Amino acid sequence: MPVKPNSFYSRFARGTSRVAGRPFTFALMLVLVLLWAVTGPMFGYSDAWQLAINTATTILTFLMVFLIQATQNRDGEAIQIKLDEIIRAQHGAHNALLDLEELEEDELMRLHANYLQLAERARKRIEKGKTDTGVPDITPPNDERRLPNPGIAE
Repeated sequence: MPVKPNSFYSRFARGTSRVAGRPFTFALMLVLVLLWAVTGPMFGYSDAWQLAINTATTILTFLMVFLIQATQNRDGEAIQIKLDEIIRAQHGAHNALLDLEELEEDELMRLHANYLQLAERARKRIEKGKTDTGVPDITPPNDERRLPNPGIAE
């Protein structure tokens, strides 16, 4: 698969996010805030003096939110694709799980509850001296959307 170079915005967002997350950047911002605080008496703690830090931090925060969100969105998509590929490549994996991020929360909660039940059944099997490996169903027996079971019998 040919790799297309990242756009300027993607490179800028990723680079800014990396720089913003470094200890040096934190220390630099801390020094700037301390310098601002030290200059308070020189400016008589005026409204303009207070407005300067408020404006600077508001603008910086506003812009950083968008840059960091862009980086997070990109990283989240990349992780999701990698996880999807792992699921797709696993023999016996349920490919129906590939797009879970597109489901509504109630459907996700139902699937989560099914996995909790699966874990409980596995613990019970272990207590009986049986194996807890395989690919059992992930949906309850009364669910008409039951996924195929290429794994062990219950």
